[in-house]
Amino acid sequence: MEELNKGYLRLNWARERMDVIAQIRKRFIEEKPLKGIKIAMALHVEAKTGVFAILLKEGGADLRMASCNPLSSDDSVVESLKSDFGMEVFARKGETEKEYYEYLNKALDIGPNIIIDDGGDLTKIVHTERTDLLPNIIGGNEETTTGVVRLFAMEKQGVLKFPMFDVNDAQMKHLFDNRYGTGQSTLDGFMNATNVLIAGKRVIVAGYGWCGRGIAMRMKGMGALVTVTEIDPVKAVEAAMDGFEVKRMNSAIRDADYVITATGMKDVVAYDDLLVAKKNVILANSGHFNNELPVSVLENRSLERKMVRENVVKYRLENGNEVNVIADGRLVNLAAGQGHPVEIMDMSFALQALVAEYLAKNHRKLERKVYPVPREIDDEVARIKLSALGIGIDRLTEEQIRYADEWKEGT
Repeated sequence: MEELNKGYLRLNWARERMDVIAQIRKRFIEEKPLKGIKIAMALHVEAKTGVFAILLKEGGADLRMASCNPLSSDDSVVESLKSDFGMEVFARKGETEKEYYEYLNKALDIGPNIIIDDGGDLTKIVHTERTDLLPNIIGGNEETTTGVVRLFAMEKQGVLKFPMFDVNDAQMKHLFDNRYGTGQSTLDGFMNATNVLIAGKRVIVAGYGWCGRGIAMRMKGMGALVTVTEIDPVKAVEAAMDGFEVKRMNSAIRDADYVITATGMKDVVAYDDLLVAKKNVILANSGHFNNELPVSVLENRSLERKMVRENVVKYRLENGNEVNVIADGRLVNLAAGQGHPVEIMDMSFALQALVAEYLAKNHRKLERKVYPVPREIDDEVARIKLSALGIGIDRLTEEQIRYADEWKEGT
């Protein structure tokens, strides 16, 4: 199969299974709510993202897209988007650091009105190196934990120059994308990269946020003995009550077969942890940046570095211990897999599309701060999804509504 055909087929396969996007598309094509809007996007450039980009274009937007991660692009999809859909896409799998930032800047060269970001790099660049673009930007959305943390830091410091929407914490995003999407796609990427058995193995899941919950749940379902590491006492209690062992990393890693990080924080696994780790432990990261694992330290201090399998590098440490790292510590579900399931990203990208429309219509009312996704958008996506599933739900009667507002009567 030619590479171009493969990308086109992947896009069509995804498009046929994205029922929420399909419903929004009908209205976008008719109403063109994004007509005249220029959008710069930095996302994982694969099939589901491609369908999202096509939707925005069908809604009237002029857009350019770059990758938000050097290893997450699907080259076949990139080529199909350019050749078959006439889109301006700047991405390839295996980008150098120089190329990565060049491509982000090429996306910004469109002179965007709206930024759609994953991880916050586009937002950072326009606030630091490309401040000339700021007058034209009416706002944007951010879809992942790492980027949202950056945004709240910018808002707190008073440096955020335009409104941004926190799509990551929308109900129809984190409850499904972060939990079921990350859970399944992390397992998929890990197994694709390693072809090892999960059942009976000791697995550390670092972080028990929504992504960590999903990964722990899927690993447990495959028969793994799961240990959770945390810094948040509430999440640690939750993990314990969900039936997982909870330990400190330096203790848990001593007999762990696999470690998967999902925190959005750097140095979750320290080099000193690896010195006492079980020999041949396999390390993977499902957080946005690869600094959750000590990859740069391993590169500088290891006695030997050897590729042992496609997407897996073995390092021999100073004390003779050996550890394996998947995909240079990049997002395992995309660098070694195909990302979240189609039906999951259908809901997440539907939120993104409707938030872009909301920005186009309401930006003059918004302040320079981080906003939650409006409840009506969350509910609209949920209703469309239920319809696609063939599920009906009850509604409160007028009498029930009056009863809920009554505070005098006890019965």
